[in-house]
Amino acid sequence: MTTAVSSNTYVSRSSAVAARELGGEMMIMSATDSTLFSLNETATLIWNAADGKTSLRDIVEYKICAEFDVEPEAAYRDAEALVANLAALGILNLSAEPKPARN
Repeated sequence: MTTAVSSNTYVSRSSAVAARELGGEMMIMSATDSTLFSLNETATLIWNAADGKTSLRDIVEYKICAEFDVEPEAAYRDAEALVANLAALGILNLSAEPKPARN
């Protein structure tokens, strides 16, 4: 199944993983099958910003483009592909709407 992703998609971290940042890279272990993933610096920026309330467009603009010398449209395309892959692996959750604020 393909996950539809756009720059207006809201991204959140899955609760079915354990994560630790080591030397600028995020190490993530799936709770369902103990698979270990290593995220590069860009993917780690997305992971850290994936609060379910910030759109992928804002993450790219305010985190990735601010950190790296990259054209916004190229960064959006790469980020869309990355979050679709991470969602397919169960590492990220995607939504068309932001998460509601907790009281």
